[in-house]
Amino acid sequence: MDFKPTSDQQMLSDSLRRFVAERHPLEVRARLAGTAPGYSIEAWRQFAELGALGALFDPELGGYGGAPGDIATVFEALGSGAVAGPFLASLLSGSCLASVGGEQAEALLQAIIAGDAVIAFAHQEPTSRYELSRVETRAVAAAGGWRLSGAKAVVSYGDAADQFIVSARTSGAPDEELGLSLFLIPAGTPGLSIRGYLGVDGSRSAEVLLDQVEVGADRLLGAVGGAFDVIEKATGAGVIALCADGVGALDVVKDMTADYLRTRKQFGQPIGSFQALQHRMATLLIEIEQARSAVTNAVAAFGGPRVSRERALSAAKYTLGCATALVAEEAVQLHGGIGMTWELPLSHYVKRLLMLDHHLGDVDHHLERYIALGRAA
Repeated sequence: MDFKPTSDQQMLSDSLRRFVAERHPLEVRARLAGTAPGYSIEAWRQFAELGALGALFDPELGGYGGAPGDIATVFEALGSGAVAGPFLASLLSGSCLASVGGEQAEALLQAIIAGDAVIAFAHQEPTSRYELSRVETRAVAAAGGWRLSGAKAVVSYGDAADQFIVSARTSGAPDEELGLSLFLIPAGTPGLSIRGYLGVDGSRSAEVLLDQVEVGADRLLGAVGGAFDVIEKATGAGVIALCADGVGALDVVKDMTADYLRTRKQFGQPIGSFQALQHRMATLLIEIEQARSAVTNAVAAFGGPRVSRERALSAAKYTLGCATALVAEEAVQLHGGIGMTWELPLSHYVKRLLMLDHHLGDVDHHLERYIALGRAA
């Protein structure tokens, strides 16, 4: 199997990296981080024009790619610039819309691709512990529609969203796969409250509360009680995106650290000439390449059988989490006292890497999941 990017993927990667370097430097990101929506709306539309959003979805749905390799290409380029914005939210919600189909879903997906709509995916809950099937938010049939009550946690760019795709239980116990449904809820719906906040890495998330939120029957996406497979597939695409984002950021941290070791002098010579530091740098390189290989394996397995796909995804997320923890710690130490200063770009990448582990499952969750899937195989 050829693991090299296609010519189209390479051109997209080059275009995005060039745009990020020229128009979206870290100082712009740092300036925007403190206030909602936490990103430049103008830059968001320019990313859409470059094809960053369209590359995440199939051509028959109005996109330009949609393959796992296309998703990885986009997010690796974004990770290399530590770009902030609702890219993950758009991928998750767009993947759900692509799976359920229908005229309403297709129209919304077109708006996402064009950069005209931000739709957040509200699935994780305060007590879910990353388990996709554990949903306590309830939806009960009401006159002409549905009534939802519950709470959603860590909704990526929820305070910037025009609408939400919300998972709710229409039947079954809180941890059953059957009985989950998806609903489309506009941001201004009565009973829906949103509390946005800033993450340590400069990204934004929100807590979303639903207090007797009433929606029409047309707001149900897909079949009643049959949303688990849709949620799992969308989350899998999100895991690939996060892992690729991490690989892009790891490469930059590696280059920054290597450059510092070549230029910082002690005892009249570059500290990179000291054998002990060379050994530590070699360990970082090995960890980064292992993470890259795990992501490549997940991309290759994404279209295969469910258990193989999910094991590869968990393996990639676990491997990335281990690599980011080690690389972040070593890079800061090798930079000495300046390693975590706000003015040094390295600190922004380190915070991004550490936060990636907590999105869509941390290392502990994915290690346990990998083992459990192996037993089920």
